[in-house]
Amino acid sequence: MIARAAGLAVLVAAIAAFPLFMGSYPVKLLQEILIFGLFAMSLDLLMGYTGMVSFGHSAFFGIGAYVAALALVKSPGLTSALLLPAAVAAVGALLIGYFSIRVSGVYFIMLTLAFSQMFYAVAFQNAFLGAEDGLVGIPRPTVAGWSIGSLGRFHAYLIAIEGLLALFLWRVTRSPFGHVLRGIHENEARMQAVGYPVRRYKLAAFVIAGTVAGIAGALYTQFQGSVSPDAFFWTTSGQALLMVIIGGTGTLGGAMLGAAAFILLQSLVSSYTERWMLILGVTFVLLVLFAPGGIVGTLRGRVGLRA
Repeated sequence: MIARAAGLAVLVAAIAAFPLFMGSYPVKLLQEILIFGLFAMSLDLLMGYTGMVSFGHSAFFGIGAYVAALALVKSPGLTSALLLPAAVAAVGALLIGYFSIRVSGVYFIMLTLAFSQMFYAVAFQNAFLGAEDGLVGIPRPTVAGWSIGSLGRFHAYLIAIEGLLALFLWRVTRSPFGHVLRGIHENEARMQAVGYPVRRYKLAAFVIAGTVAGIAGALYTQFQGSVSPDAFFWTTSGQALLMVIIGGTGTLGGAMLGAAAFILLQSLVSSYTERWMLILGVTFVLLVLFAPGGIVGTLRGRVGLRA
């Protein structure tokens, strides 16, 4: 346990010090990995721990992204950057989850997908939201009177937010609440039979996951300085789904590893060929076929890595 904590501390320190030794592009690539890793971890809470595969998780990512974009233009503070997007995403998750958790399996997948596509259509056609071009020129927030517009300050800000949210999700999964979610994943009927209000637990997990996804979307808007309707599109959910599968479902660290593998592979392959999507697809198919447990599952089998 001490060794794992020490290793994690070293990793966090290395990530924090990354801008001191690397150029702008590698740092921005790492920041993108951290943001999408957070998004993937929020989806893994649903998929890997509760057993709810959602193709509409991008709805909350997009809600957080657009709310942050609209709010930061008027007031570039932490409330606009984080609190307001999180609150609106939580309300959206509560409403969508209330209807979605009443079904399961492919019906749940299609219902969540339908909600996300509805948001995509609204953003794509609404001039107030920039229509198909989205919103641009979004300022980064000011924290305690300090602008985080520079690369280094934004990196420190991002790591602080990521660390707090990763710790929060870790505590959720290790709590009695998290154990109930695992029980629902393994045998929902049995959990219902022994007296657990399964729908309430599923709705709570849905809201938590949606809130964290909304914060990830808000951070992505601040990272890019812009937002487009693609934030709502089903492919955004699909990317997060692939990240979770590649890293290993039911492991928050695996979701982050999956995000790193996805983004790094995408960046590497696209720099060499225009057919990068074909190569990327073949690579992911091979990963699923020969490493069904993801990166974490493979490491457990090879080097005895513990959960």
